[in-house]
Amino acid sequence: MKILSVLAFASIIVISILLNSCSCFLCSKQDNGVVPQAILDKTDNFIIQRTGKDFFERFIKPDFIKTKYSAPYYNMVYRFIMSDKSYVNVLITFSVDTLGNIVGNRDITGIPDCQNSDCSFSINEDSAIKIAKESGLPKGIKDWKISFIWDSKYNQYVWNILSTNSASGSSMGFRGNGKMIIIDANTGLVLSMNDWNVK
Repeated sequence: MKILSVLAFASIIVISILLNSCSCFLCSKQDNGVVPQAILDKTDNFIIQRTGKDFFERFIKPDFIKTKYSAPYYNMVYRFIMSDKSYVNVLITFSVDTLGNIVGNRDITGIPDCQNSDCSFSINEDSAIKIAKESGLPKGIKDWKISFIWDSKYNQYVWNILSTNSASGSSMGFRGNGKMIIIDANTGLVLSMNDWNVK
């Protein structure tokens, strides 16, 4: 009888663990950003309106690990990758409600407008560095910080290059200054060159 009781007790524990595991797995799937197909269709189409269907299907995919539901919104994340241009590996982000409607008062970042402008991103890092040198960006005291990023001010992808004139760190945090140049990643046009300063 004791053996049967022990076996029965062990069976109850195993079943309980399995049930809890299933529950946690479902929660994990939701936390990882799994969204209803109807909403996903709407968010796909929102991007396609700007990029075109062919461009979207070739280079843009949902990132379900980074996509999250935070009531009452789905914070959508897509990954934009062009395999022949290693520097084009960036995120597209925006939010929708539970009906799939875009939340207009939240940031919409990273969607290139390929319907009205070039989306070849033909200016690579070497070309951007050459343009920065020719435009007089100072060499500075350390290597330039070079980034292919989405610039919300210009609503497009740019090369952002930082030159550092001075830099120091203390218990108060980082301090430094220098110059920053922003270059159109499609045309190579210098959009701006300004001072930056962190105090």
